[in-house]
Formats: sequence, structure tokens, C-alpha cells
Amino acid sequence: MTTGLKRIDLQPYLRREPVTLALLTGLAIILFGVVTGLASLYHRQQESLADRWASRGADDLKAKRYGEAVMAYRTALLYARDEYTYQLNLAEALVGEHRAEEAYAYLINLWDRQPENGMVNLELARIQAARGHTDSALRYYHDAIYAIWPANQELESRNARLELIRLMLQTNDKAQADSELIALAANLGERPAEHTQTGQLFLEAQDYQRALEQFRLALEGNHREVTAMAGAGEAAFQLGQYRVAEQYLRRAAGAGDKSSKAKLKLAELVLNMDPFRTQLRAAERRRIIIDAFTAAGARLQACSKPGPFTVPASELATLTQSWTELKPQINERNLSRNPDLGTNAMSLVFNIEHETSGMCGGMTDTDNALLLVANLHQGL
Repeated sequence: MTTGLKRIDLQPYLRREPVTLALLTGLAIILFGVVTGLASLYHRQQESLADRWASRGADDLKAKRYGEAVMAYRTALLYARDEYTYQLNLAEALVGEHRAEEAYAYLINLWDRQPENGMVNLELARIQAARGHTDSALRYYHDAIYAIWPANQELESRNARLELIRLMLQTNDKAQADSELIALAANLGERPAEHTQTGQLFLEAQDYQRALEQFRLALEGNHREVTAMAGAGEAAFQLGQYRVAEQYLRRAAGAGDKSSKAKLKLAELVLNMDPFRTQLRAAERRRIIIDAFTAAGARLQACSKPGPFTVPASELATLTQSWTELKPQINERNLSRNPDLGTNAMSLVFNIEHETSGMCGGMTDTDNALLLVANLHQGL
């Protein structure tokens, strides 16, 4: 039995549907490719603009045009907002512009992302040192020394340690500075300039023996290095090695170092006014004792005059009385007959120079030399 409905033939539609789907799929792929291409082009343009501004910022930073560098890196970050290097360079430029607070905000954020970054730690150390936050600065400096550096790890770590040492010396922490200097010296190369620099820092830390060693190493590499000659002379002088000091200072003074000339004069005076040095003839020893005793008397007279700083009257009177009582005995004849008399005279001379040191009048070169001789023979 047939119905009144007309039979519909679906075959043509069924055959056309896959074609349509294929066309739509193809169109979607093309559109996706276009969108992807446009997005890629956009990102490349962004990267290109970021690179261009960053390159300009790098040139400005190198030339110390910090204001221009700040603008360039901020523009670069508009196109590459999370670029770590750009943010770090911007922070450096801000430091150069003396905008430490802004730089600190960037650096702390960068430190949170990479706490092992050497440059970030170094910049934070500098900012904290400038703020007077010494403990925090020392911590960041230590982190910078042992941090990761993108290139030349040894050199960057060494430079960070040098900054740390200078901060310690600036804050008068000589003991810690000396410890860091010992670590620095253990890893030096053979370049004379490095040994000279380290020797000068040892001098500031008052480690005169190690300073002398460093200057000698510098002179082994370059025997004409005037700074090393002068430094070696100063270190030997502070160690009381006046004969060694004289040799180095004479070389440095001969090469034109003015500070060494004055120090050389004092070293020569110390040697010439020390009656207890070995291989000294008896007559020369007696002459030195008489000259030293006379100088001590002149010192007492200078201290008896009014001035801003004076020796207490009772103490000055006691010293003057002792000197006056001994004076008639201090001559060639008595000194040759009684060797102990010379020792007693020099003991009084040393006592006078010690007690009046820095207390009255201006000390002469002879007074300074006698005070140094006294330090050589403490307990006499």
C-alpha cells in the first residue's frame, strides 16, 4: 500500500556534504595560518622594536648617558615586558642616574626570580652600601662573589671581592678585610699590577708583612714598578725593618716618588740615631747617645712652653729633673768608662719621647726618629 507522500532522494545531498566539510576545513586551516602568520609577524615586530631600543640603551649605558638609557630600556620593556636582561640594564641605568629607590624595586624583583645572579647581587650590595646598610651590603657582596656570572666568572668574582674589601676598610673592619684579602691573594695571577693593588690594600688593612710579600711579587714581575717600590718601602718601614725600607724607598725616591723621599729621610734618621744597632763602633755609639740626649732636652724645653696640648706639669717636672741630674754625666769620657750609663741615658730619652709624644708642640724629625728607635727597643 502506497502513501500520499513523495519519496525524497537524499543521495545528492549526502554526496555534497563531505565536499562542503572539506572546503570549510580547508578554509579554517587557511584562516588559522593567516592568523598565526599575522601573530608571528606581530611578535617579530615587537621583538625587533624591543631589540632596537635595547641596543640604543646599551650604547647609552656604555657611554654613561644614564638618562637616555633609562628611556631606551623602558621603551624596550613596552615590547618585551618580562625580559630579564632589559630590566637589569634599566636598574643599572637608574643607579647611574642616582635613582636608587627605583633601581632597588627592579633589583629586588629580579633577585626573587634569580637569587643566584651575580650582577643583581652586586648592584643590590652597592645600593645598600650607599644607604649605610652595611650588614645587608656585606651579605649581597658575598652572594655576588659566589654567584653565577654569564661570562668571565673569575674576574667578576674577584672584582666583587675587591669592592667588598674596600667597604670593609671604609667601615674600619680591618680584620675581616684582611681575611678577604688573604682569600684574594691566594687566587691572583702573575700580573704585577694585581699584586701591587693587593699590596696596597694589605697596607690599608695594616697587614704589613703580607703587603711586603705582595709588593715583592709585583717587583719580581716588573722591577721598575714605582708604586710597588714605594709600597714595599712603606710596609718594611711599618714592620720596623728600616734597613730594608731604606733600600726600597731610595729606589722609589730616585724614580721620582715624592712621598718616598720624606719617608726615606726618616728611615735614614732612625738608622743613624739607633745606638744599639749591630756592628757600630764604640765612638759612634757614644756620639749618637750624646746627640739623642741633647734632642730629648730640647724636647722638654719645647713642652714647657704654653700650647693647646701640654704634658701634665708634675710629669714634665719629673722628666726634666731626671734629665737635668743626668746631664753632667753624659760626655765622651764617662760613657767610655761606664757602658751602663749609655743604656740609662737612652732609657730616659725613650721615656721622654714616649711621654711627650702628641702631647705638646710639634715633634721634629729627630724626635720622630727617636720615638721609632724607642719602639724597636721596648723594655730597655
